[in-house]
Amino acid sequence: MHGILTTALIGLAIGCAGAAQAAAPAYHVVAKVPGADGGWDYARVDEAQHRVLITRGSSVMALDLPADKVVAGLAPGRAEHIALPIEGGAEMLVTDGGANAVLFADARTGRVQASVPVGKGPDSATFDPHSGLVLVVDHAGGALSLVDPKARKVVGTIPVGGVLEEASVDGHGRAFVNVVSESKVAVVDIAARKIVARWDLPGCSHPTGSAFDARDGDLIAACQGATDVLSVADGKLVATLKTGQGADGAIYDPQRRLAFVPAARDGILSVIAFSGGQPKIVQTLTTQKGARTIALDEASGRLYLPTAQYVLPPGGGYKVVPGTFQVLVVAP
Repeated sequence: MHGILTTALIGLAIGCAGAAQAAAPAYHVVAKVPGADGGWDYARVDEAQHRVLITRGSSVMALDLPADKVVAGLAPGRAEHIALPIEGGAEMLVTDGGANAVLFADARTGRVQASVPVGKGPDSATFDPHSGLVLVVDHAGGALSLVDPKARKVVGTIPVGGVLEEASVDGHGRAFVNVVSESKVAVVDIAARKIVARWDLPGCSHPTGSAFDARDGDLIAACQGATDVLSVADGKLVATLKTGQGADGAIYDPQRRLAFVPAARDGILSVIAFSGGQPKIVQTLTTQKGARTIALDEASGRLYLPTAQYVLPPGGGYKVVPGTFQVLVVAP
């Protein structure tokens, strides 16, 4: 009787898990918002100001929501990678890889108020609510620069080594940094200013995008053609999922318990469900080749992916077709 009951309960649990994952909303491209020609990198939603901030190389573009109105030319710099809303959206911190600095700018006027030197090749950045610091990932310098956004100064540097990409934080004093050149994740104790572990990514090479599921304690590392999910309790592999080539970002929606990995080369967006146990891809949405970074508006569940059309010359490389830059709006 006990065995029969146990079997029945297991079956019920599996059925509920499958139902939870099957209930994940279907996503669609619902709009395409044009913008000026030029390159782009990371996109982030400023929830306080109801905008999407997208770096465009030498400046920041803001996409005002919900009107989808574009404001260009904010926070001029040299080679900008990410614009991070700070101070409740009143300011933005912008990494400038060309100047090896972070810029502090007024969010509405775009006027640069301060430039603070950091390490070599600052790329992505993330705010750590536990310490109140912004962790700036020095892509070429192989280090994290810890920036106090209120004092507008660097208060520490943590050497990591290798070529670095995105980082995620757990909100309890640890950060997880993707080491592209080693296909590993470096675990950082922010207060102690040191690396406490290096975790292998068994099914994943050249990790770029990073996201964190605080509810399940899962770290999401987006790589080329695959995404690894690790348990932050011990760094063990939870799952390897087949995602697209050309990933350069990942994001997690805590309200809907879904992760998203865009892939520029394949022109797809992988939707990963975390409810009901084992992470599982529940949708592969065709987006557009070139769409490699992503922003999330948690309130609406909408996603924003900057992209453009490409020409691939026979000799290699690529060219962007003039007049084709746009931001794809994806909604459940």
